[in-house]
Amino acid sequence: MTSTPDTRTKLLEGTLRTLTEHGIARTSARTVAAAAGVNQALVFYHFGSVDELLAAACRYGAERTVARHRPRFAAVTSLTELLALGREIHEQERAEGHVALLGQLLAGAQTHEALGPATAAGLDLWIVEIERVLDRVLTGTPFGEFTDPAGLAKAVAASFVGIELYEGVDPAGATAALDALQQLGVLVAALEELGPVAQRAVRQYLRRASGRR
Repeated sequence: MTSTPDTRTKLLEGTLRTLTEHGIARTSARTVAAAAGVNQALVFYHFGSVDELLAAACRYGAERTVARHRPRFAAVTSLTELLALGREIHEQERAEGHVALLGQLLAGAQTHEALGPATAAGLDLWIVEIERVLDRVLTGTPFGEFTDPAGLAKAVAASFVGIELYEGVDPAGATAALDALQQLGVLVAALEELGPVAQRAVRQYLRRASGRR
């Protein structure tokens, strides 16, 4: 069996389009092959099974999207900017159908064994970028000593995933949640603008509250 070098990529992109436009229930070797414009047998030739194709497409889509936004993450200088960027990316991803795609992947993970780890790996790519920003922008602030960038990055990523799914049933509520996250960023920025004496007082309070001396 012969195929062009680009066939694998065509199948991955065809899978993402099929998931976005028709949902996971209607994603099959036949529908993906039709979307990719290739023979159905090539699904099994390149990936072995539809489940493995779904997992590979999940990783492929996440890697491509994160790579597109990586320079913008690298330019972030504050938590406020990070949350604003997250909101902007959310709006862009929703407009491109990627929010709906994430919902399909999370739903599919319940019945497609390979999809759960692949979806988690895709989310981890976002978490790595967020953690790098948090590690950079919180260092030297009153919060840098008391926060765990890795755990906080997971919390931020989980918040945006939850908001993306929540948006499907309550758009106004999702907007309010995004507004609240941005207000949190403003609050942190205001505390960072305090003078040295006030910042020492904040640190002392945080040490007491966390049980540190």
